[in-house]
Amino acid sequence: MTLLDVSIVNVALPSIQAALGATASQIQWIVAGYSLTFGLMLVPAGRFGDILGRRQMFLLGLAGFTLSSLACGFAPSALVLTVLRLIQGVFAGIMNPQISALIQELFRGGERARAFGVFGMTVGVSTAIGPLLGGILVTVIGPEHGWRSVFLINVPIGLALIPLAARFLPSRRPGPRPSGAPAAGAGPAPAGSGRLGLDLPGLTLIALIVVALMWPFVTASSHPDGLAGAPWWLLALAAALGGVLVVWERRQDGHGRPAVLPGALVRNTGFVLGSTLAAAYFAGFTSIFIVITLFYQDGLHHSALIAGLAQMPFALTSAVAARWSGRHVMSQGRRLVIRGLVIMSVALACIVVLAEVAPVGIVQWVTPVLLAVAGWGSGSVISPNQTLTLAEMPTSLAGTAAGLLQTFQRLGGSVGLALLTTVYFARVASDRNGPATYAHALALSLALTVVILLIALGIAIADARRRGSASPAS
Repeated sequence: MTLLDVSIVNVALPSIQAALGATASQIQWIVAGYSLTFGLMLVPAGRFGDILGRRQMFLLGLAGFTLSSLACGFAPSALVLTVLRLIQGVFAGIMNPQISALIQELFRGGERARAFGVFGMTVGVSTAIGPLLGGILVTVIGPEHGWRSVFLINVPIGLALIPLAARFLPSRRPGPRPSGAPAAGAGPAPAGSGRLGLDLPGLTLIALIVVALMWPFVTASSHPDGLAGAPWWLLALAAALGGVLVVWERRQDGHGRPAVLPGALVRNTGFVLGSTLAAAYFAGFTSIFIVITLFYQDGLHHSALIAGLAQMPFALTSAVAARWSGRHVMSQGRRLVIRGLVIMSVALACIVVLAEVAPVGIVQWVTPVLLAVAGWGSGSVISPNQTLTLAEMPTSLAGTAAGLLQTFQRLGGSVGLALLTTVYFARVASDRNGPATYAHALALSLALTVVILLIALGIAIADARRRGSASPAS
């Protein structure tokens, strides 16, 4: 449900824009704002899960997500929908880290890798099948009200899952932490802070940094001067706040106080590289579906269903690859991730070249084939990287590590969405020359995606060399 909502909204964006009169900036916030609050909640929610119990936090997130989905379905304006999407992201962030932490806690070795393989398949399928499901709903119900159904579909699913989760998820709390070991997202609580001590200044700094990074790109879409009128000085502010965050976190951790980035994780090179790779990958991966959706719907004037069907091959191959990689990650290690990134980068680069040189009619038919290739690469990246990144983490840090890893994924996705959609909208706005303009906008956006994926590839190669034989940690 939570990851489906990252992409299912994409095919409904033209309908939302027409029905609610949403601006380009509001459209970006409806998509990226959800990922933003989703990511920011993962760390504190991971800590609460460590202390209060994962089932309790999962049920809280599930109930809140279901109610906020209901509210999104009846939103009367674009502004209200934007705010509700932020709230929906909060509850998604409460629910999601409990899943990874439960896998980390309940499974070991090869079984854990296979469990993360199933989880990775779920991530890939839910994100990639969203456009198809959304397209079916919008086409069957109609564009005027069909967009509401992409949110309301969560309601019956949530109502069915609540009693199942209450019955089948383990009710026990995690065992006691070793002395001095930080719990999820905070580190040991200082005297007087209680067992739920949180690094609120650190979380606030992270939120400000991500918003400062996103804001210039989001506002550029609706600014009369386009990219030239965006407040680019905010990027310098983000860099300065990043320096403040580093100093603050070192101070907190050095004094044994709550820290968003516990020293035990920051000093773990494998975790740092794996999390950075995840941020880079999701910055490129999450944006692919929205620009392809806009290309098919706005550029080629296809229905939401056709736009969703064009992306279905990615969903199918990524699901198969995720299951396969879950069985082989323990023997192949980072080599599996490297191959996946190479496959995906080459496939997307082919779409870029195709969109630049081929007639639009050919582009629309060949793109799904190349997306099938890219999907196999994607399925070989997400769950293997998660398994390898968390492999060395003790159970006492499971909630922290899982929450931080997904935080990097979601925040990377937020910044990537803002960046790539800005490039797309700016190109379309500069030259309304029919389908050819939209094809060029698609090519520019995906070219930037390829650059981001190559950065992730460099990180994967560096981690493979660090590991020596490129085999996963035991």
